[in-house]
Amino acid sequence: MLAVNLELTAEQRLEKAVVQIMSHPRYVAMAGVMMIGERYVVRNDPNVPTASTNGRDEWYSAEFIDMLTDPMLRYLVLHECKHKLYKHLTTYDYLHQKDAQCANMSADHVINNEIDEENPDGFCVMPAKSDGTPIGLCDKRFNGWSTKQVFDVLYEELKDGGGQGNGDGEGEGGMDSHDWAGAKELTEAEKRELERDIEQAIQQGALTASKTGADMPRSFEELLHAQVDWREVMRDFVTDVCTGKDYSTYARPNRRYMAAGLYMPSALAETVGELVVAVDTSGSIGNRQLSAFLSELVSICETVNPSAVRLLYWGHKIAGDETYGGDSDKSLDDIVSSTKPVGGGGTDVNCVCEYIAEQSINAEAVVVLTDGYLAGDWGTWNTPVLWCVLNNKSANPSVGQTVHIDDI
Repeated sequence: MLAVNLELTAEQRLEKAVVQIMSHPRYVAMAGVMMIGERYVVRNDPNVPTASTNGRDEWYSAEFIDMLTDPMLRYLVLHECKHKLYKHLTTYDYLHQKDAQCANMSADHVINNEIDEENPDGFCVMPAKSDGTPIGLCDKRFNGWSTKQVFDVLYEELKDGGGQGNGDGEGEGGMDSHDWAGAKELTEAEKRELERDIEQAIQQGALTASKTGADMPRSFEELLHAQVDWREVMRDFVTDVCTGKDYSTYARPNRRYMAAGLYMPSALAETVGELVVAVDTSGSIGNRQLSAFLSELVSICETVNPSAVRLLYWGHKIAGDETYGGDSDKSLDDIVSSTKPVGGGGTDVNCVCEYIAEQSINAEAVVVLTDGYLAGDWGTWNTPVLWCVLNNKSANPSVGQTVHIDDI
């Protein structure tokens, strides 16, 4: 592409684009989100060939800015800000860990479809090559879809086509880069502040749009009450770690589908260890939440078939140890009705790590249900770990995957 505007510096053009977006009736509600973090213009930086964000700050290539028309630059700026709006680089880190390419592509499809739909008048136009070919991902079949929905489709398509990615590449047609590593480098205090700032910006934006009669983005109402479905996250996590050597069989029908009159095969694993479920019994997790959590777990295990489920209750030490399936006299179906939660006092998850090692438990993975108010650190784990954190968005474990649960 040839330079299209050299009368203003790249910094001046970027500032102009930001002001134009914030003052447009269509994006008044976005103003607060656009003010979060810092914007930087970089030159000849191989790490930022176009633009990038870590979910808080933004980086733009001066050379790329010079190639864009004003509507294209507005599109690019809005694209980066919507990554922040949707908290893509924090909320969907678990998808990035599963497949980096699919996570990057799905986030871009969602955002670009939304921007295209919002701008039939050309206020924002997708950046394109000199021949007019758009450089962003925008498959119209995904219009109105969530990031997770798009990810699931792309994951299956790339896997079937042999193109599944496992690095940090953007995939074919990426318009920007996503700094997942930079997002992880934010301190716990910075992550909490960012979470709070985005939520406040969304609330204030909705209020401002309502008072001024400006357009309300269709997604704002959903974002005010948005929550990642913890059931989906837990199912993905357990399935990924427990089905590496699986095959299906109709000799053992999948009970999950039988109620609907469908005769489907269940998965059998050749060498799958125990699934350890560690429940924090320091006092904030009640029987209702525990029953709902374990019921979902049983449903998941019916399809992935771990050799056994080891249920540990803990506080400052392991207070209860129950085994279901495998060589035990209790089946997975007995978990909800038979379990006997035992309080342990205190909250030190290191006791779980130490217990697994001391008892030589063959743990394929560990799922921890906790309120996140720990006395010590997040422990040292030799197996994949998923943290299901109940009613404590400020808790951000430094190891493993995390899903926050408002309530069960």
